[in-house]
Amino acid sequence: MSSLLYEAGNFLASGVPQPAANAPGALTSKVNTVLGIAAWAGTAAGVAGVLITGAMMAMSVKRGESSEHMSRLGMVLGGCVLVATAGPLVSFVFA
Repeated sequence: MSSLLYEAGNFLASGVPQPAANAPGALTSKVNTVLGIAAWAGTAAGVAGVLITGAMMAMSVKRGESSEHMSRLGMVLGGCVLVATAGPLVSFVFA
């Protein structure tokens, strides 16, 4: 019975068109440019976030205040990891 269903599925699917999965070249280059700029901006924001958090930690220690900068630093570093792994993660899932 399953071989009959398999053959019927092959027969019915034989006429279905299979379009190419390639995007036009002009669109691909523009999307790659935008994604490159976004990746650069994300990296720059991560570096700025780490620098700002470090400066705030240094000023808090100098003033004698204790605040929760480690959680802020963890959030910034988590964002940096997310930005750094976004491309490989998406290509792993969709490729």
